[in-house]
Amino acid sequence: MDRELEPVLTRIAEALERLRPPTPAAPDFALARLFRHEPRSNAFRPAPDYPLPLASLMGVERQKDRFVENLQRFAAALPANHALLWGVRGTGKSSLAKAAFMAVSETAADLKLVEVDRDQVTALPDLFDLLRARPERFVVLCDDLSFEEGAAAAKALKSALEGGVSGPPANVLFVATSNRRHLMPRGHGEDRGLIATAEDAEEEVSVSDRFGLWIGFPPMDQATYLAAVAGYADRYGLETDDLERRALQWAQTRGARSGRVAWQFIRDLAGELGKPLPL
Repeated sequence: MDRELEPVLTRIAEALERLRPPTPAAPDFALARLFRHEPRSNAFRPAPDYPLPLASLMGVERQKDRFVENLQRFAAALPANHALLWGVRGTGKSSLAKAAFMAVSETAADLKLVEVDRDQVTALPDLFDLLRARPERFVVLCDDLSFEEGAAAAKALKSALEGGVSGPPANVLFVATSNRRHLMPRGHGEDRGLIATAEDAEEEVSVSDRFGLWIGFPPMDQATYLAAVAGYADRYGLETDDLERRALQWAQTRGARSGRVAWQFIRDLAGELGKPLPL
């Protein structure tokens, strides 16, 4: 009976082997400087270079200098801190992270940026372990981070940043942008008991303490907004007699003054004048 079953079992084993998903190929980080990570396939998808020059970001000079200084230390294998860029929407947090990386990587060939979705925070410990064995240095960027999934995501991020018994990877710098200083979602814990809510809040606030560098992006006042608009207009050769009046009217229609609103006004003006822009 055993001999009769042997061919059948062999065919079943061979069929299962064919159904097994292929082992993913080793990532080729020579293909690009920017990548997106896909946790399900553990693949790294190359992305085109970020086109906006660092010098084009207006109204955030202090934040720019501090972030670039930390990034340059990391690229040179010197001590550097994980960075949290937090503040109101539209102030240039994500643009600064990417533009600064592009600038620093010009003189650091082994520096790579890997972008992850905020919904994939629980996959960060495995990602960090994978990158730990690589010779390159990695900036892992998570844009618009907050803990919508609750304490489980917070624990995963804390585990990644602390690195467990092996310690955090020396070749990985984690950068997050967020509208909230402590990364907690609005309405957090409304349907949970007081003790559970307090414990979750403590877990999540403790994660923000793992970021050694906090860089705040406050709302723009009118003078800073107009200075940003003037800086963009001068940089790209955009001339109009009523620049300030039009820029203020544009901000009023948007209900806000920010770097994003200034850039959107400049894009509109450049289109009107028939002038190209980098992004």
